[in-house]
Amino acid sequence: MSVKLHPFVFGIFICTLASAMNAHADIIVMKSGQRVEGEVLKVQKDIVFVDVGVDVIRIPVAQIQERITQEPAKEVAKTTDSGVFMTADLPERTVKELVTKFGEGVVLIETPDGLGSGFIINDRGYCVTNYHVVETQTRVAVTIFHRSDNGDFERRSIRDVKIIALNPHFDFALLEIPKQDDLQFNPVYIADDDSHREGDAVFAIGSPLGLERSVSEGIVSTRNRNMNGIVYIQTTAQINPGNSGGPLFNDRGQVIGVINMKLSFGEGLGFAIPVSYLKHFLRNRDAFAFDRTNPNTGYHYLQPPRRTNPKQPYEADSKTSAAK
Repeated sequence: MSVKLHPFVFGIFICTLASAMNAHADIIVMKSGQRVEGEVLKVQKDIVFVDVGVDVIRIPVAQIQERITQEPAKEVAKTTDSGVFMTADLPERTVKELVTKFGEGVVLIETPDGLGSGFIINDRGYCVTNYHVVETQTRVAVTIFHRSDNGDFERRSIRDVKIIALNPHFDFALLEIPKQDDLQFNPVYIADDDSHREGDAVFAIGSPLGLERSVSEGIVSTRNRNMNGIVYIQTTAQINPGNSGGPLFNDRGQVIGVINMKLSFGEGLGFAIPVSYLKHFLRNRDAFAFDRTNPNTGYHYLQPPRRTNPKQPYEADSKTSAAK
């Protein structure tokens, strides 16, 4: 049984739904002049079912004048001047859609001492994770979850992963996954800026406690939590050991932070390093270049300045005082 709306009520209803239009919406133009924007789910002989975001409505075919199918919003990707990571203008999507699209870019990091997470940032196999995930390690392996033709994810373990750069101060590590002849890397995109605000929806993908490809959803609790001189993103997305090094996504699928810790004895108190720090690390990666023969890799010490006055300090001070 179809529901007929009074023209005035129908007009208010359409205005309310205008903000719910998504990139895949169709436009139904009514004979009365009103427009319905939503995804057409099913077309029957006399009824059209339209998903308007908050409900599914039935529109009699006799009342429809025209149906306009909109093209999905195009994703415009661009490589930064560093040539290492990419940014893109992406439309808002549901978490389910974003996990399906960008899930292959999140990997499991394995070392002899434990597990962590990471994410691929370009088609050359460069991968970001936390410093503490690979700290003191020289043997690193990565497990990629590749989607097969039937839609299922297949595990692909790749060894001999190369450590490119380490920054222990901000807890970053840059790895390079060896190229595979039969496998194409699917990188994720880095957010252009720190435009996220408190209350914005976010989600994380990682391997907490070894549970591969786990997704947790939450919001930004605070965008500038200061701890030990570093500003963190605080989030209610559930974080556990094994999530370290994984990405924190916004509702467009852009990485806004790198997950690195949680507060013990508390729930929903996870933290991520903002991408502003990450971009600085990637653009200046040569300054943090890893050398496996150097035990102090990641730290660059400057020699103390030499004394210009060969005399004892107290002698120089006494003469200066006498001169006064």
